[in-house]
Amino acid sequence: MGYRSVTSVDGTTLRAWDNGGRGIPVVIANGLGTPHDAWPAINRQTDVYRVVTWDHRGLGGSERPADESRITIADHTDDLVAVMDCYGIDRAVVIGWSAGGNVAFEAAMRDQRRIAGVLAIAGVPGGTFEALLHPLPRFLRPPLGRVGAHTMRYLGPILNQVGDALPGSPEHGFAPQGMGSFGLDVAHGRTVLRVLRRFAAHDWTWYSRLVRAVGEHPPIDLSHIDIPVTYLAGKWDSITSANGMREASTQTPDSRYVELAASHFVPLQFPNRMSTELGNLVARCRL
Repeated sequence: MGYRSVTSVDGTTLRAWDNGGRGIPVVIANGLGTPHDAWPAINRQTDVYRVVTWDHRGLGGSERPADESRITIADHTDDLVAVMDCYGIDRAVVIGWSAGGNVAFEAAMRDQRRIAGVLAIAGVPGGTFEALLHPLPRFLRPPLGRVGAHTMRYLGPILNQVGDALPGSPEHGFAPQGMGSFGLDVAHGRTVLRVLRRFAAHDWTWYSRLVRAVGEHPPIDLSHIDIPVTYLAGKWDSITSANGMREASTQTPDSRYVELAASHFVPLQFPNRMSTELGNLVARCRL
């Protein structure tokens, strides 16, 4: 268990992490800037899963690319492949949370021989800005997403720790129900605090650029995804519409859709459910 330096295809040095496990390979494509600590129920199963993940470009312990335009989903996908290669992983199940869902599906589109299945959590496979703030008209969402990304450089810590955590109901605006699952277990509160502390340390000007680049990623043609996929959506998620995820599931041949009473922070609200759904997905994969 510990950190390792990985060099991506463009020479960017990434900080990767593994749980020291010897089980089924699982690669976590995290939400932007989220540390490995966000997955305690999965990480601790070292006899079942060999978990690896990495810090995004310019965040955590990873350096910024020399060419600072290299922050697209394609570049993050290069990083996922580089991490797999460095750890000698030929084929793995990929967990994609939020923007990490884009990366997971992009990797599957490149080479499905290496991606055994995708657990997509609170994220759509491309068209991220279009999934924001449902039920606003679709044409309004991308410009509002760009404005929000720019605003992060000024209000980042407040926006991400408070604003993004507030769940919103697609039908009725703010809905406190989405917060009801916080504190389900003793370890959960400590996990949330660790994750939020890591977020508070980010360079928010750089982070806002990453968000803008991710939001511009176009929708992926899911009809060619010939691997098992599970979509886990938050009913009260105002960042990624549950409706958008449900629609993506209908376009994915071998998919399962699950909707939980959660906000965008589904993994932090339902850590044990994440472990259960991963186990169910692994059982469906051709490993």
